[in-house]
Amino acid sequence: MAEDQSTGKRILGAAEVKRSLVRIAHEVVERNRGVDDVILLGIPSGGVPLARRLGEALSIALAEDAALTGSQPANAAVPVGTLDITMFRDDLGRHPIRVPQPTFIPGDTLEGRTVILVDDVLYSGRTIRAALDALGSIGRADAVQLAVLVDRGHRELPIRPDYVGKNLPTSRSETVTILLDETDGADAVLLGVR
Repeated sequence: MAEDQSTGKRILGAAEVKRSLVRIAHEVVERNRGVDDVILLGIPSGGVPLARRLGEALSIALAEDAALTGSQPANAAVPVGTLDITMFRDDLGRHPIRVPQPTFIPGDTLEGRTVILVDDVLYSGRTIRAALDALGSIGRADAVQLAVLVDRGHRELPIRPDYVGKNLPTSRSETVTILLDETDGADAVLLGVR
């Protein structure tokens, strides 16, 4: 999740955010040899709009690949859902209670699917651990991958993203703020100081 702060040094602007998602989409297609069994699950709040955008970027990447190879375009609609992790967090006692958002799994099953969890910032890894627990309570996917817009380091758990928009080494005294057009009216990644 993005950290609370709306000022700081701009690290990425709208064009760089878009390019990052396009690059991740091509990496997803290559790694999974297409997207026939792929489902994207955004982690609220920042991961949800990013998952939708990644779904759109995947459709474009598949159409581009088909045009280059002269083949028929594959089914370009990648299912996008949301995964609420509120009740699986290990910090519920330290922070205000979060209002759960509904989990939506397209197709209602994870069986036979490759799930790509999508989030805005990867920091300690605890959000992703909670997401894995939430996912496990729903069903068993064939594989789970992780896509993040920013990896800022400082992992507390052995979690590593499969797809990264920007590796941004930070100190613990720095903040990373993700602004998204859907929620903030603009796209940007900002680096600030606490």
